[in-house]
Amino acid sequence: MTKVSAALVKEFQSIVSEQNVFVSEAERMAYSYDAAVLEPVMPAIVVAPTDKEQLCKVVKLAYENDMPITVRGSGTNLSGCTIPSAEGNAIVILTNRLNRILEINEQDLYAVVEPGVVTAQFAATVAQKNLLYPPDPGSQAVSTLGGNVACNAGGLRALKYGVTKDYLMGMEFVDYNGNLIKSGSRTVKCVTGYNMPGMMVSSEGTLGVFAELIVKLVPPPKASKAMMAIFDDINQASEAVAGIIAAHIVPCTLEFLDQVTLETVEAATKAGLPVDAAAILLIEVDGGHVQMVEDDAAEVVAICQKCGARSVDMAKDAAHKNKLWEARRAALPSLARAKPTTVLEDATVPRSQIPAMVAAVNDIAKKYALRIGTFGHAGDGNLHPTIMCDRRDKEEFKRVEAAVDEIFDVALKLQGTLSGEHGIGIAKAKWMEKETNKATVDFSKNLRRALDPKYLFNAGKKVL
Repeated sequence: MTKVSAALVKEFQSIVSEQNVFVSEAERMAYSYDAAVLEPVMPAIVVAPTDKEQLCKVVKLAYENDMPITVRGSGTNLSGCTIPSAEGNAIVILTNRLNRILEINEQDLYAVVEPGVVTAQFAATVAQKNLLYPPDPGSQAVSTLGGNVACNAGGLRALKYGVTKDYLMGMEFVDYNGNLIKSGSRTVKCVTGYNMPGMMVSSEGTLGVFAELIVKLVPPPKASKAMMAIFDDINQASEAVAGIIAAHIVPCTLEFLDQVTLETVEAATKAGLPVDAAAILLIEVDGGHVQMVEDDAAEVVAICQKCGARSVDMAKDAAHKNKLWEARRAALPSLARAKPTTVLEDATVPRSQIPAMVAAVNDIAKKYALRIGTFGHAGDGNLHPTIMCDRRDKEEFKRVEAAVDEIFDVALKLQGTLSGEHGIGIAKAKWMEKETNKATVDFSKNLRRALDPKYLFNAGKKVL
């Protein structure tokens, strides 16, 4: 890291005001890391624009001065996407002060937002108008919509409703010259020009800086039923997932928690979870007609029982349903409190391969003498093996790194992917060629260079 000159600091201050430029070591330290288990890197300066005109000027000034640019919302990502570059006078551009909901159109079912809007706050505002923004990542209480788009965040409802890319209609983003690029539309259909919003989804800050987003809204379901299916055999739970999908029932959520996760969550929350179970499925079906939802729920119960469920407990009311989902959302925080270091992975496989993936993770845990809790979005094959460890124990952490390598190897052998929703960032960039091929990585590099000639936008992330 090189120091930013006093003259350059003053230029940034002239754009965004003095209080929105952070140069002290204590201030910069707060933006040196994210939720990934990776070494922090101190940026040379942190700048927080408050409107898109300021954003354009900040990007242009940074690029002209050869500053590696990392864009950050809340820093909740788990792949190192928002750790600054270790080279040069790196700048972090904060978008969390670009946090206005500019429009909610109830007639045409869309909203226009700035990238720093917090996901849960946006969803709550939309819900007040009897509309639904379905993407609900586990970090939604603090994550921002810009970060969700940058990593194509999913969530518990992704099985039925899709992920962030399915709700992005258009955007404005800033290129390396500080120009505002507009693409997409407020209309349902738009084929004007290249599909730039599609290109920018999951780009992880490597192609430009988001300034404004147009997102789709949908009517909320009129009815829903939630339940917890308890299994004494983890393979039976996996088979039930496959059975539900094979029956052409698409729950809005179909979540999996293994015994390690159940024990940890119950110890932290006292939610009344069955800690003696090998696994549970948390399932919710919803729809526009009460009877259809009742029929789907009854069929799900029958499938779980056929697959060997010890019991299937139906939520009695909205409060009981919320308690179930609070327990699921408590999975990661509970696991994180169990040991000093939590390594949360994102292995995703075809749904039919869930039993094989779960079995492999358990074998890997035994092989490396590690405690791994597995939970996740079983309905779309997105599992989160979570290793509880202590990074200060170097011998243990070597075993952790070896276990992670094997988890990814197994996922790829099962025709899966390195990441279903967390992104590639620094953490997984070295495996990109293994999942794709050299030609694909080279093509990605060429695309980046065309849009970022100096390779300053989040250098070292996504593709190496």
